[in-house]
Amino acid sequence: QVQLVESGGGSVQPGGSLRLSCAASGRFVSFMTMGWHRQAPGKQRELVADISGGGSAFYADSVTGRFTISRDNAKNTVYLQMNSLKPEDTAVYYCSTLYFGTRTWGQGTQVTVSS
Repeated sequence: QVQLVESGGGSVQPGGSLRLSCAASGRFVSFMTMGWHRQAPGKQRELVADISGGGSAFYADSVTGRFTISRDNAKNTVYLQMNSLKPEDTAVYYCSTLYFGTRTWGQGTQVTVSS
């Protein structure tokens, strides 16, 4: 069973940057799609970006050009570099893995963008 531990959240001013990390433990992680979702207060959880085991990445329109997802399969870790942050990026960010239809979630990390 996969376990995920996120880090790197925090508070930043608009226009700033943050880097989220998610370390996964378990078997076959390098074959899994890993991704980041976020959930703002009163809103549904939404996909931000994900990356396949082979490195193919997908981004939500709202973050394209500002966020970059990457992974280090040797460390079973996925990263989300977030630049040009906006107040509307404020949310709890959740790391996840997806493998043969089974999704596993991390505990979430808060990102707050405010002046």
